[in-house]
Amino acid sequence: MNHAFVAAMAAAGHTAESLAGRLGVHPKTVARWANPGHIPQSRHRATVAGLLAKDADALWPDVVRRREPVWFRPWVDLEREAVTLRSFQLAWVPGLLQTEAYARATLAGGVLTPEAVAEFAEARISRQAILGHSGGPLLIAVLDEGVLRRRVGDDRALMAVQLARLLGHAETGTVQLHIVPADAPSYPGLDGPFTIADMPDGSRVAHVDSAAQAQILDQTSDLVSLERRWERIRGEALPRGRSLELLREAAASWT
Repeated sequence: MNHAFVAAMAAAGHTAESLAGRLGVHPKTVARWANPGHIPQSRHRATVAGLLAKDADALWPDVVRRREPVWFRPWVDLEREAVTLRSFQLAWVPGLLQTEAYARATLAGGVLTPEAVAEFAEARISRQAILGHSGGPLLIAVLDEGVLRRRVGDDRALMAVQLARLLGHAETGTVQLHIVPADAPSYPGLDGPFTIADMPDGSRVAHVDSAAQAQILDQTSDLVSLERRWERIRGEALPRGRSLELLREAAASWT
């Protein structure tokens, strides 16, 4: 628990409901800020700190230590507050489920320096704190089978460990995992990866990657289009039990 935030709220005579009323957000959103890894969006952070008569750095020191790219930070803030995350990935394991070795391997070999690779990998792993506790989002991940079969890095053991991590999440129920099998016909997921976040106030936002840029989408027309793509992709994916069987078989193939 973020004891500094809880103590400051009590000292200022605020509750989750009263702060939510001042900010125009759902009380569940404020309540999440007391959980590890949950930080208000930048547009709320200074206001909350002012209402509690504290420095934002004292309430959320993780902000100071952030290592993810600046352009990605708005999405990380939204991700922390989400109730549900629905992620489709065509080429990679979702960042929230990657091992550190896998994260480093996906970042290496490009334009990044070794120092930047280490920093960005650390930031990616730190995002995973939102999973697996009562205040965290449900992550529904749909992966193309190619994600399980394509080697990342030079060491086969890296993939074995990564798929074991995926299997652990899927078997314990912290993640709902589905696989689109390799023999599926052409389907809308081939257009690229995306994530839809369902927020506590009932709104939705999405994150879309492309070769040129990453975007946060909140326009109704864009979200409706992505919702339709999501449903069609889910229609091609295997149910949970068969997805786990395929994942186990793929994991064994790397050992």
